[in-house]
Amino acid sequence: MHATLADVIADTAQNSIEAGAANVEVSVAEAGGRISVDIRDDGKGMDEAVLKRAFDPFYTEPGKHDKRKVGLGLPLLKQICEACGGGVSLESKKGEGTRLSYHFDASNIDLPPMGDLAETMVTLFNYPGSFDLVFTHKKGLEEYTISRNELAEAVGGLESLDGISLAKDFMRSQEESLCG
Repeated sequence: MHATLADVIADTAQNSIEAGAANVEVSVAEAGGRISVDIRDDGKGMDEAVLKRAFDPFYTEPGKHDKRKVGLGLPLLKQICEACGGGVSLESKKGEGTRLSYHFDASNIDLPPMGDLAETMVTLFNYPGSFDLVFTHKKGLEEYTISRNELAEAVGGLESLDGISLAKDFMRSQEESLCG
């Protein structure tokens, strides 16, 4: 089981990056007693047969993992959502991309803590490859949006420790602005 919601978000967003998406959008909204996550990508997508089996814990897309024959990410996500008074939906079209949406009852006693979204997003931004990832976090009426490409340009790249440190500082400042 994931320790935090940030871990869940990282796990599910990583699928989009691994699917060869050029553009990934991750949105987190906290409002009305609910936490909602929406992830969209323009990656390779799934055909109907794969989409029907996506929540089966004894299935993983052929060729996705060399040494693993099961995929637990989406089945565990579904279990967490349902245990926390929420739900999950998955839409995908082969060659066009995927949309994964899930939500939780924010007051549910079994809901994991949010965790460190700033650290999580910088880790996702730092994945190798040529893709842009746009992250939006909305809490009540406050929100911010930042893209991987904008952040990398602003901090002089995400390849150096200095750049990564600046990126983490910036993301933390954005997260703190939502709490104040």
